[in-house]
Amino acid sequence: MASCLKRRTSNLLSQKPRILSSFFAERWFGMLAYQDHLAHKTNTSIIKNLALIKYGLTASFSTFSDSTNELVEEAEASTNIPDEKDVALQDQLPSKTCQDLFIQWGCNNHETSQIFERMPSLHKAKLDKLQSKLQILHDLGFTSSDLVKIISCRPRFLKSRLNNCLDERVNYLENIFGSKQTLQKAILRNPSILTYDLKKMIKPTVELYKSMGITGDDLALMLLSRPTIIPRTSLTPEKLDFIKRTGASRDSKMYKYVVTLMAISRIETIREKIANLEKFGFVEDEVFRLLGTSPLVLTLSVDKVQRNMTFVVASMKLQARVVLSHPFLLYNNLETVMKPRMIVAGKIEDLGLVPRIEGFKVFTALRMTEKRFLKAFIDCHPLEISKVLMECYLDAKHVKRLAEESKKILHKGFPF
Repeated sequence: MASCLKRRTSNLLSQKPRILSSFFAERWFGMLAYQDHLAHKTNTSIIKNLALIKYGLTASFSTFSDSTNELVEEAEASTNIPDEKDVALQDQLPSKTCQDLFIQWGCNNHETSQIFERMPSLHKAKLDKLQSKLQILHDLGFTSSDLVKIISCRPRFLKSRLNNCLDERVNYLENIFGSKQTLQKAILRNPSILTYDLKKMIKPTVELYKSMGITGDDLALMLLSRPTIIPRTSLTPEKLDFIKRTGASRDSKMYKYVVTLMAISRIETIREKIANLEKFGFVEDEVFRLLGTSPLVLTLSVDKVQRNMTFVVASMKLQARVVLSHPFLLYNNLETVMKPRMIVAGKIEDLGLVPRIEGFKVFTALRMTEKRFLKAFIDCHPLEISKVLMECYLDAKHVKRLAEESKKILHKGFPF
């Protein structure tokens, strides 16, 4: 390489200084760049040879014009001395990760670990897209703790497209819920509400409920209490007939619950739960009247209703139709409320104590809070008797359901 450069240099000496100066500048910068490359990639012997060639050429062309020499000196200075702006830029742009972005957004280490535990693929998310979505949540008023709740509820939320018609969607939802704070609560309960299509999903559902007479605060309440009401609402002619047969008028406080629960439930599920109550002697019209006065019965599983009804009829020796006037008997927990309190009632009767749990007091005792029940029927007795009743009560509460641990839970999907 050295002999080649020397030969080329001797040929150029016969040409005009202007042409030679141009050629020199071009070859000089190319050689400097190549030398910098070899300084990192090759051995030291080659670098020494290039240095000798560089200084030889500098001596050979020292007689050229002053402009050429100034150009060479400027090139050497720019090559050997690092630019202060480049150094500052490297200090300002460290390599960032998604974890750094969450911490910069306000999450602590514990919250960050919770987020990545729920959605590990966020480690590979693109920083620019992730940052834009975090900015959207920040503009809506959410904090780092809210972000943890959102990711826990919907792990793939930050993988969704939030920017499509976002402002229009937020303004429409804010008008429905009445305030930004209520909208925040709705988003925390169902973050997917920010991803639903406004024209194809949100507006048609809202208009459907408005046509059924559910508007204003009632509609906002239903959207809050049933987070998936928007994507799962469906009112078929058969469902509309069921709503009519419940006897709930539009002025009734239960009407909005009847409509929404019928709308989000599968028609097969409604039929199954109606048939389950008919097994205990109810006619179909009685079941619909029960749903009209206590629509939350639709949220109970078939198994729970069967077990509670069996206890009411077989153990409490009451008629099945008593639940029409006391629907709470279907909601109470059998293992921790109904069985223990009825066992205490039997113990009080065996010991001949008063007050007894009998007649209409049975329904009162079953609706009491535990603190009130203990005060009314256990702590009111002398200390020794009170200890006996308390021991009986606690033993009854700690009895586990037979084969509960080996029970296979079949998930049929939403709803209920």
